[in-house]
Amino acid sequence: MNALIIKADKKSNKILSDLAKKLGGNVMSINDDQLEDLVFGKMIEEAKSGETVSKEEVIKRLQSK
Repeated sequence: MNALIIKADKKSNKILSDLAKKLGGNVMSINDDQLEDLVFGKMIEEAKSGETVSKEEVIKRLQSK
């Protein structure tokens, strides 16, 4: 399944939502906080390296900033 997120004003969202429903799509409305969570989650997934580091290394790097 694919999804498309379109952020627009209230009037445009209504028009786009109606069109998507007429085309057989499922429409879900999300608020700005939920959108931010989705984007942040995507950023985390893209930044994953698969490497592990020790607690000491994390603390050392945090203290150096």
